[in-house]
Amino acid sequence: MSDSNDAGVVHALLENFNNKQLPRMLEIKAKAERGEKLSDFELEFLERTLNETRSANHLLDRHPEYHEFASRVMTLYKDIATAALANETKA
Repeated sequence: MSDSNDAGVVHALLENFNNKQLPRMLEIKAKAERGEKLSDFELEFLERTLNETRSANHLLDRHPEYHEFASRVMTLYKDIATAALANETKA
């Protein structure tokens, strides 16, 4: 894939993430941090988001300028998973 094609794909992925995935992830993180258990739907959403992030690894290989962004997304995912697991083990 050429750099110009990559630019379009990256733009679409970032737009989707910023407009759909990130707001939902932040809602789920707040819920987990309040000590609430996550629903199956929320867990499935997180799994899909993680898989989509992983599927973009080929772009990250060609565009190291997005490594920090990807790292922050993975840290957010880890923070949510850690809080959610703590909530599950309390019950």
